[in-house]
Amino acid sequence: MAVLDPVANMLTIIRNALKVRKETVDVPASKMIEKILAIFKKDGYIEDYRLLKDQKQGVLKIFLKYDNRTPAISGIQRISKSGLRVYVQNDEIPRVLSGMGTAVISTSKGILDDREARKLKIGGEVLCYIW
Repeated sequence: MAVLDPVANMLTIIRNALKVRKETVDVPASKMIEKILAIFKKDGYIEDYRLLKDQKQGVLKIFLKYDNRTPAISGIQRISKSGLRVYVQNDEIPRVLSGMGTAVISTSKGILDDREARKLKIGGEVLCYIW
């Protein structure tokens, strides 16, 4: 079965795995998902991720992060969907929970978090929020 929105699929897999306290989870690999996971790792929401080349497309194994059985990710939300794209200019970049969370933005310079996009003063498509 074809996945129409791989980013939403990845976010849903992570959200469901956190509810049952899984240590690792596998998602289909893509360059966009890999860049989003790099932002999650840099901000401390996940432990690590690895690309496994056991299939034609490959699989990303995500190591989830917990602190005393409490997940590091409190919430994760897809913003821009295939039916409704959400774009922002550089002065309208959202702050998630007054800066406590992270907005992932697809810009002309690649996929960035909200802090980097503000620093570079470029807008783009808001992909997701994580807190």
